[in-house]
Amino acid sequence: MRLVSFNIFRTLGLPNTQILKPEHFLQHKELLQQADWVLFPEYWQLNALVHGLKCRVFPSISSYRIGHDKIEMTRAFQTVAAVHTPWTLILANGPEEREQVWQTMALPFVAKHPKASMGEGVWLIENAGDWRRYHESAAVLYVQEYLPIDRDIRVVVVGEHVVSAYWRHQAPQGFYNNVARGGWVSAEKVPESASALALQVARDLDVNHAGFDIAMVGDYPYLLEFNRLFGNQGVGVKQVQESMLQYLRTQLEPRDPDEPVSPRPLWSIAG
Repeated sequence: MRLVSFNIFRTLGLPNTQILKPEHFLQHKELLQQADWVLFPEYWQLNALVHGLKCRVFPSISSYRIGHDKIEMTRAFQTVAAVHTPWTLILANGPEEREQVWQTMALPFVAKHPKASMGEGVWLIENAGDWRRYHESAAVLYVQEYLPIDRDIRVVVVGEHVVSAYWRHQAPQGFYNNVARGGWVSAEKVPESASALALQVARDLDVNHAGFDIAMVGDYPYLLEFNRLFGNQGVGVKQVQESMLQYLRTQLEPRDPDEPVSPRPLWSIAG
């Protein structure tokens, strides 16, 4: 395979891989067009690479577009796994809408900024002061029910398989499970229902490189979000790279047009 990468940290050591700086991509149009795969472009490059240069990109276009905005992600979750999506309100940030949320949501509840990452832009709303500080900083009101958990699960999906699944425990200050905000990782056994839910949603949405965050309320899994560029605290870089290469090779193999298409498995998700 001929590979071009725009992310040295995620592709260092891959065979036959040319590393480019994103800002120089227009200087290498022929190289990009000849590549079997273009790996980890920046979001702003996507339209030019896919529609202009007709490149085959990894992660998938769906991974980029759905993963770029939490509101769009939640709406996508609601189409394929509504019963595993926390109750959510998405409204314009106006006086009537603020009052509607305040009168509707039971305290505490969670509010988010749609494009934040690494645990930033997530608010625990416990009182009117919290709510005011959030909506004064928000372009859109995006609120969800609070789930009574002190840890969540990160399920890493690469290609069409779960590569790793592990627990992320709450930070000392509470609320945040993200490692970037002080949470910590453990290798305790993860319920199969969490991994199955992440894999089902990844397949349904054509997401092929993501770390899904799953909350377990009792035995029932809830989708929180996914990160297209996930951290490697609970999974080795080499393991991710090997799974990625295997998937990329498989996608290039010619398919027999007369071969019957196997139906996707029906996953039993809820307890």
